[in-house]
Amino acid sequence: MGSQTCGAVGDFFGRRRLMLLGIAWFSLGMFVTALTTTAPAFGAMRFVTGLGLGVVIATAGATMAEFAPTGRRQFYNAVVYSGVPAGGVLASVLGILFLDSIGWRGLFIIGSLPLVIVLPLAWRKLPESPRWLLSRGREQEALAASQRTGVPLIEERVILQVGAAPQKSGFAAVFSRQFAVASILLGLMSFSGLLLTYGLNTWLPKIMEGYGYGRTYALFFPLALNLGAVAGGLLASRLADRSGPQRIIAATFGLATISLALMTFSFPLPLLFAFIALAGVGTLGTQVLVYGFQSNYFTTNARAAGVAWCASVGRLGGVLGPIIGGWLAAAGIGGSTAFYIYGAVALVGAVVTVLVPRQRKPDEAQHKVEEIAESLTEETLSAARL
Repeated sequence: MGSQTCGAVGDFFGRRRLMLLGIAWFSLGMFVTALTTTAPAFGAMRFVTGLGLGVVIATAGATMAEFAPTGRRQFYNAVVYSGVPAGGVLASVLGILFLDSIGWRGLFIIGSLPLVIVLPLAWRKLPESPRWLLSRGREQEALAASQRTGVPLIEERVILQVGAAPQKSGFAAVFSRQFAVASILLGLMSFSGLLLTYGLNTWLPKIMEGYGYGRTYALFFPLALNLGAVAGGLLASRLADRSGPQRIIAATFGLATISLALMTFSFPLPLLFAFIALAGVGTLGTQVLVYGFQSNYFTTNARAAGVAWCASVGRLGGVLGPIIGGWLAAAGIGGSTAFYIYGAVALVGAVVTVLVPRQRKPDEAQHKVEEIAESLTEETLSAARL
């Protein structure tokens, strides 16, 4: 719901204000959650906190897509969204080290620290997106912001000149003829990725208990999963910048299918941890790449709404993933079945990724920008020789 709300207003009210609001919202939510004393109050505050987190997730991708340099956008988006599995690693480590001493309330208070650490820094250092300002017709502000940040506006100008962006903004643009089919497919990609992410993060320790690994390993299996996601997601993002994100995402979904199937065999523990790390690349790491693909797929006037739509559909998968694991555990179904089901979901994600259509007009605009940049470079070199 937070992502959907962000999508409804993000392309109208800008990136900076929503990002600051989201950071403050979820940080306060974490702190208040630590003070709850009943299960209903705890559940209610987790819902409220999730609203703020949804705003941050939807806004972060749109913001980075408009600041990152051409040719490195997938990598920078991966850096941003690797914060999700990196947070999973940190949560596991903090749980291992401090759960017995400070309890779950102390861990939630730690989770509220962005209010006093990240928010003041973002307030001072995070500018409004020059490309968003230009897309809203605020040209003088856009030029001033471009000069301050060094973000070029030539790409946005070309997109507007050649008519590569829909006339409408927000969700109306997301479901316009230009983006409608792709929006559904991109949403299904997030659905698959987050179903795998939350399903495995929630139930991996329990599934591995069925293979004879006790509670000693309960926090180490998710740790390996998230470490693999962070390292693999960053490496894959560099490949995505060179070869295109679509084929790399389809490949990493396929990697998830293979690694999850291999986890059903009785391998030695070190090799099993290696397959879990590979599964992290193919699940959480893939979702990191999916966010970057989605953020750069939509034009500026549809970007916040497009990312929000995909995140919202994805969250449905994030809800269903743990439910599937719970159903299997309640039915007493073995771990191999769970891995095969999650592997099938990854395979569906790969197929859906391949079906996403290319955007011809934005691609043509990008080629024109590259031609202009090359001609300017040649003129600069010629002037330097003279």
